[in-house]
Amino acid sequence: MIRFPRPFTSPLAHAAAAVLAAAAAHAQSDFSSPYVPTPPVAVERMLALAQVTRDDVVMDLGSGDGRIVIAAAKRHGARATGVEYDPRLVAVSRRNAGAAGVADRVRFLEGDLFKVDLSPATVVTVYLLPDVNRKLRDKLLAELRPGTRVVAHDFDMESWRPDRVESFYAPEKHNGRGGESRVLLWIVPAEVRGAWRLESAALPAPGEVQLALGQNFQRIEGEATLGGLSATLREPALRGVLIRFSLDLGAGPLAFAGEVRGDEMVGTARGAAGTWPWRATRRR
Repeated sequence: MIRFPRPFTSPLAHAAAAVLAAAAAHAQSDFSSPYVPTPPVAVERMLALAQVTRDDVVMDLGSGDGRIVIAAAKRHGARATGVEYDPRLVAVSRRNAGAAGVADRVRFLEGDLFKVDLSPATVVTVYLLPDVNRKLRDKLLAELRPGTRVVAHDFDMESWRPDRVESFYAPEKHNGRGGESRVLLWIVPAEVRGAWRLESAALPAPGEVQLALGQNFQRIEGEATLGGLSATLREPALRGVLIRFSLDLGAGPLAFAGEVRGDEMVGTARGAAGTWPWRATRRR
């Protein structure tokens, strides 16, 4: 569902909003807004984009009537939790889960989405306005493990650019008049910013390559030095815990692919002469 803030409107619009708010409204921290459910087609597109499976733990923030949580459990076999501030909607969600036969795989928490612990999740879904998304972004990055998928309906997270966006027609939007929807996917990136020591038999000379990596969310860049040689990393990419880049320190290009494991990266370097393992450790 979505939460719309209350901009200036005419008295008539204020009266209409008051009726809707009385029927189904809640406050989420400092945000107050009416309840607008996620269109069914968007529910399935969100879960499909996140590639939800029975191995996942899905958390829907601002879960409304529970439709995303229930679909994650019923259609994809996942365990799922909804977080909803309005106790009336929480009660509706629990009834809906029972009717769908998934009460044993889901739960609904009454509370503030900014206060719930997100760390158990492997997938987080949201249908919230940009201002809320921006406030939520830092919490997502702080609490979620690298590789966790975050999927939003319609609205982005400002400077954290999505890894993938899909657009489609949703006939249920705008009270059945229809309209375009989009779903946006982010993969929580590992933290790689800083200095690293890289070792591999693939290197053209003995010693350690010194890597200096910069990072803006999942976008990375870097420089490598070995002795008196230096080079800029080519085509660097970070997707969750998976990292790749190319490097040429004088003996031909090497393509590095690996996995970030906290303060260590391990993987394989491929060049014209073969393939070798590589390892990098963070400098403190």
